Amino acid sequence: MKEQPKTLQQVIRYYSDPETCIQTVAASRWPKGVTCPACEGKDHYYLKTRRIWKCKECDRQFSVKLGTIFEDSPIALDKWLTAMWLLASCKNGISSYEVGRAIGVTQRSAWFMMHRIRTAVQESSFVKLPNSGAPVEVDETFIGGKARNMHLDKRERRITGTGGNDKTIVFGALERGGKVHTIIVKDRKKAGLQACVKEHVKAGAVLYSDALASYDGLAQEYAHKVIDHAEKYVDGQIHTQGLDNFWSLLKRGLNGTYVSVEPFHLFRYLDEQMFRYNYRGNREHKITDADRFNMVLSQVAGKRLTYQQVTGKVGETSF
Repeated sequence: MKEQPKTLQQVIRYYSDPETCIQTVAASRWPKGVTCPACEGKDHYYLKTRRIWKCKECDRQFSVKLGTIFEDSPIALDKWLTAMWLLASCKNGISSYEVGRAIGVTQRSAWFMMHRIRTAVQESSFVKLPNSGAPVEVDETFIGGKARNMHLDKRERRITGTGGNDKTIVFGALERGGKVHTIIVKDRKKAGLQACVKEHVKAGAVLYSDALASYDGLAQEYAHKVIDHAEKYVDGQIHTQGLDNFWSLLKRGLNGTYVSVEPFHLFRYLDEQMFRYNYRGNREHKITDADRFNMVLSQVAGKRLTYQQVTGKVGETSF
């Protein structure tokens, strides 16, 4: 196989050949050789004119798209792979309008494609932080429109509240120098937030948070240190600046790129931003756009998102 592309221009040229697209996806999906999705048989032959395989054991035909986020999509793989590269490489995200213009599909198709790719980057397994023994920062943020952009009645309701009325609350836990995990929560009450901390952070870890009263009492299970933002934002190693940086990146994408995100879809955009952040690399371990693209490609199998699911008409499932 030819050398893998490293830039968007190379991606477009490299995957202009349909056979190259199929072989690339097949190699990533079946590193030990093509396997029948129905019976897991390895004895098959390739129908080159139709670009599908036929299993000699169960006699079924299957394509490289079957059982992946590409299933039942009439859009060619070269467009899919270019869209995957754009999602993996654009730091602040990329809107469905831009993707649609770039690859030559409608905005509606591009929107559906991007949600399916976000399903691929969603991590299926969860490991508590920290992995390296580093301190863990916990914090929460509000996601929603600015009051000045709202109708008068909504603006007045927002002003009379605490600042979070009609907004979605997102809890985050960040291992310094490592990964971030986020989850949507219904409120900032003590029971809910402390349950999130215990779910995401190993007992005994060094834990940093702000002075929100909901975090009181965590010192019984964690080495809990608090920074009061009314006084200062940093006290030596005690701060939540790393998580604040992640919230800034997230909101820059939501407000500047996607502009309007429904709460129903917010978790998908969180998955996208977490993926890019968690595989951002550092000075010791550099991760390139090509590396992130290959990570996305390696996760397309076993995940399916239909249009009915993404629009909320039926329950979402994975297989």
